[in-house]
Amino acid sequence: MSLTGIYQSPLQPWRLSVAPMLDVTDRHCRYFHRLLAPHALLYTEMVTTGALIYGDVPRHLQFNEEEHPVALQLGGSEPAALVHCAKLGEEWGYDEINLNCGCPSERVQKGAFGACLMAEAQLVADCIKAMQDVVDIPVTVKHRLGLDYDESYTFVQDFVAKIYETGCRVFISHARNAVLKGLSPKDNREIPPLRYDVVKQLKADFPDALFVLNGGINQLTQSQCLLDEFDGIMIGRAAWHEPYVLRDISQTIWSDRLEADDTTICSKMTQYAEQALSQGAPLRAVIKPMLGLMNGQKGAKHFRRLLSDVKRLNAGDITLIEEAFNLMQHLASAS
Repeated sequence: MSLTGIYQSPLQPWRLSVAPMLDVTDRHCRYFHRLLAPHALLYTEMVTTGALIYGDVPRHLQFNEEEHPVALQLGGSEPAALVHCAKLGEEWGYDEINLNCGCPSERVQKGAFGACLMAEAQLVADCIKAMQDVVDIPVTVKHRLGLDYDESYTFVQDFVAKIYETGCRVFISHARNAVLKGLSPKDNREIPPLRYDVVKQLKADFPDALFVLNGGINQLTQSQCLLDEFDGIMIGRAAWHEPYVLRDISQTIWSDRLEADDTTICSKMTQYAEQALSQGAPLRAVIKPMLGLMNGQKGAKHFRRLLSDVKRLNAGDITLIEEAFNLMQHLASAS
């Protein structure tokens, strides 16, 4: 696979990306993240092949043009089903198709995809190759470093090698093992130890592939160091809990390009909320990704409380956004 399109862009969006997160990175969240990081690569929540084959395709695939570059992450293990869904993703205008080989939840395991696919490298390779044959956009993989408590480097090296043989050249490496039994998805993001050195070894063993590091990245200084060692970094829960971290990292990568200030974010999100409500979206869904925006600042609790006003959310009162920002500006000037 040649790195075409967005991967040849001088902006190099793979340098910074926001992880696919279930019940988090919907189109409203992605629009908000785009304001904070104008050039980062954004990922959808994982969308299962069954949801696209048997469900409401527009509901799952609709996105805002402002989101580009944006990637569709698929969950599945049947080449024919993935082919169908990859073609849909390309038709809908996504810039990349990503296969989930990292989610450890029991629900996902029951569907025979996610992290458990790492035990079937040849099947993953068949799935990747099948999708590559029908789309002209990059097909990538997001994976863990191992399963359960086996920390053998050979396991992940063999997995990457098998996928590499298909021509795949972008690997998003969550630098932890996935424990398939006994740990919740949340615990799987925290308990298995981070092993950045293993991803560094993969990068050395496959020098013409891109390795994007994921896992435990939540600080600006940390990200600056990691960007010197890896082809890119993927931010996960930090983008949800403290969104300004995303903006700060974006500014360090693309320092010659202006990021949205608080006033612009307020104005853009108000305009977006009005548009989304006219299309039937609840205001609560639009505002949800903004709740952590002021975390760590004086008045953050009041900011969240104002944006969470049930009565006004139910009434679709978009003036809520401006009021919340004005509150924070008032508190900042008074300190």
